[in-house]
Amino acid sequence: MAGNSFGNIFKLTTFGESHGEAIGGIIDGCPAGLEIDLNAVQAEMQRRKPGQSAIVTQRKEEDEVKFLSGIFEGKTTGTPIGFVIENTNQKSKDYSHIKDTYRPSHADYTYDKKYGIRDYRGGGRSSARETACRVVAGAIAKQLLGDIKITAYVSAVGELELNKPYQELNFAEIEKNPVRTADASTAQQMESYIREIRKQGDTVGGVISCVIENVPIGLGEPVFDKLHAQFGKAMLSINAVKGFEFGSGFAGTRLKGSEHNDLFNEDGSTQTNYSGGVQGGISNGEDIYFKVAFKPVATIMQKQQTIDNEGNLMEMQGKGRHDPCVVPRAVPIVEAMAALVLADFWLLNKLSKL
Repeated sequence: MAGNSFGNIFKLTTFGESHGEAIGGIIDGCPAGLEIDLNAVQAEMQRRKPGQSAIVTQRKEEDEVKFLSGIFEGKTTGTPIGFVIENTNQKSKDYSHIKDTYRPSHADYTYDKKYGIRDYRGGGRSSARETACRVVAGAIAKQLLGDIKITAYVSAVGELELNKPYQELNFAEIEKNPVRTADASTAQQMESYIREIRKQGDTVGGVISCVIENVPIGLGEPVFDKLHAQFGKAMLSINAVKGFEFGSGFAGTRLKGSEHNDLFNEDGSTQTNYSGGVQGGISNGEDIYFKVAFKPVATIMQKQQTIDNEGNLMEMQGKGRHDPCVVPRAVPIVEAMAALVLADFWLLNKLSKL
């Protein structure tokens, strides 16, 4: 299986399956001498872990990270940083009923046809459990980036939307509610809606918005490696993501050029920011902002028509512990992938100036 690595200079390679002994990764290219706050890494893991509230999967995993190499006396050594996260609460029997059956809208069918074999226990390598490794690497990338601030929050659950501009939101509210949205009243509505969807044995999708502040001018390359293009690749690599919208996005298509152009101030800043902080594929010093769309979780507790591996039509129903809505736990994943993109370009900029 190819495609298990992300990044060019600051590179993450992940391994492991949902119901295997452990998942883990190797971070290559992290400079030597960076002081690592291990508590901060673990805090990021706590934001992503299952079982953290009543509106997410009740699988109980502490997700404690064990570093094997690359960190000595609290600092990076410049060598590959190896780490593992043990799987401690697997219930593989919950998936025995799909051993020879393909779940609708999962990777079961495509994996089996591509590789001729699949790990049906929780989806194996296709499980979102793999994203825990991204959060570890993203936590280290955040520490490398210093003053660059990455904040993601839930801006929609189903048809419930938080329509305020991010400048009017209170980011301090995000970690105060289980939905991880930046508005207390909207959070209550979203939480109630997710609970109702769960009672129905169904799932619902949502949108995560991300804002990145204090980005230096000059990150990104102007042709194939545009900064926003790499953000798009990073976000679309996350499980269940179906869309990526940058800057003014689709709404910008309804404006005239005279309305959409970001006019300059004398200091090089712009009066508006429809560009989303990137022009010509290169950061311009303004806030970077984008949205990521997540589909409803494919495993539902309702009967659905499917086929088995011999092509026979049959009926199946989901079992086990699953998120009724994935976006609350995906917030730190979006931040982590954004940090990996920025760390890569930040290091590339440093190398280009040597």
